[in-house]
Amino acid sequence: MNKLELISTLKDRANLTKSEAADVVRIFFDSLSEAFVKGERVEIRGLCSFHIKEYKSYVGRNPKTGQKVEIPPKRLPFFKCGKELKERVDY
Repeated sequence: MNKLELISTLKDRANLTKSEAADVVRIFFDSLSEAFVKGERVEIRGLCSFHIKEYKSYVGRNPKTGQKVEIPPKRLPFFKCGKELKERVDY
């Protein structure tokens, strides 16, 4: 399912207009993004949780030349599936 399919499903099930459904989805994703920027954990009970993992810098190698390259530190969102979702998928 992609974003447009999510908007369409929300429109049909919640009896919203397409623009109202798009606003709901936009607000949801904007709120998620804002929480990630702040480094906050996001938990949606029964579905999943997200948290930000911080990775330190390290020395890697360019696979083409074999030259050592300094990889800068980074912060990435990490997804963890909820128990109820696991059970629904792995019936």
